Amino acid sequence: MTAPQFPPRLDGSGRRDRLMSTLVAVSAAYRWLAEFSGRRRPPVREVDRRLPLLVEQTRAEAAGVVSLRLVRPDRAPLPVWRPGAHLDLVLPSGAVRQYSLCGSPSDRSHYRIAVRLLGSASAEAHALTAGTRVTARGPRNAFPFVAAPAYHFVAGGIGITPILPMVQRAEASGADWRLVYTGRDRESMPFLDELPAERVRIRPDKEFGIPASGAELLEEMPAGASVYCCGPLPMITSVRVDLARTDAAAIHYERFAPPPIVAGKPFQVVLRRSGRTLDVPADRSTLDVLREVLPDVPYSCRQGFCGTCEVPAADGGRVRICVDRGPAVLEL
Repeated sequence: MTAPQFPPRLDGSGRRDRLMSTLVAVSAAYRWLAEFSGRRRPPVREVDRRLPLLVEQTRAEAAGVVSLRLVRPDRAPLPVWRPGAHLDLVLPSGAVRQYSLCGSPSDRSHYRIAVRLLGSASAEAHALTAGTRVTARGPRNAFPFVAAPAYHFVAGGIGITPILPMVQRAEASGADWRLVYTGRDRESMPFLDELPAERVRIRPDKEFGIPASGAELLEEMPAGASVYCCGPLPMITSVRVDLARTDAAAIHYERFAPPPIVAGKPFQVVLRRSGRTLDVPADRSTLDVLREVLPDVPYSCRQGFCGTCEVPAADGGRVRICVDRGPAVLEL
C-alpha cells in the first residue's frame, strides 16, 4: 500500500501537514456528494397558481356595476382569503385585471367580485354570463386588514368592495367602527342594502353639490382608530392630508389607479429586437409609450406589485415598465 501523501506545512519546516490534508479530502468528498445528490434530485417544477372558476351568477348591483359569483367547476371549497384580498381575473382577451373580493371570507363555496364599467377590460367582465368558465390567480392581499380596537372606513364608489368584508369583520369582532361611503349618487353606489345604517354615513356628491373634503370624511372617527380608505386618488389624497389633524393610529389605503408621476425626467428606451428607440416624457411611464407601438404588451395593476408588466432587459434583469423609470434596453 502506498503511504498517504500530505501537503507540506507552511512554516518552512518541510514536514507534511496532516490537518490540511484531511481538510482537503473532506472538501473533495463534500463536492462529490453534492454533485451526486444533485443528479438524483428531481427537477424543480413550477407551481401552477391558476384557479379555474365558473361564473355561477351575475347581478346588477348599481348603475354600471355588476357583481360576479364565481365557483369551482366541481363546487369544491375555494382557497382561504382575508378581507382586503383580490383576484387576478384573466379575461377572454387575455387581459388580466384585479378585482377585490367582496363576499364573506367564511363562505368558501364561492367568491364574489364587483366590476364598474369603465373601459374595454371591464366591458369584457360585464359581458360574462352564467356558465362561462374563467381563470383566476390568487387570492392575493395587498391591502391587509390588521386587528385594532377601533376603525374608520372611507369608501368611494367601487372602493366599497375591499371595505365591505372589513366592515363585516369589524362588526363580528365587536370593535368600535364607522364607515363613510361616498360616490356620485346613490344609484351608482353598490351594496348600500348590505350596510348597517346605524354606523354608516352615506354621502353622495349629488346630494351635497360638491365632493367631500378629507376633513369631512374623517368626521365622527372613533378615538385612536385605524383608517382604511379605498377609492379615487383625489379622495385618498384629501384624507391623507387632513389625517394629520386627527388622533388616528394609522392609515391604510388602496387605489385603483396608478399614482401620478412627480418630478420625473425624460429618458429613452431601446427595443433591442426591433431596433426602435422610444422617447419617454417626464410625465409618462414606459408602459404608456410602449403601448403606442406594441398595443398587446401585457399589464394589469399599473402600480408595480402584480408583476404582469415585467419584461426582460438586455442586461439579464427585468424591468417593471409601469413604474420603473430610466433608460433601458428591453428584449422586445
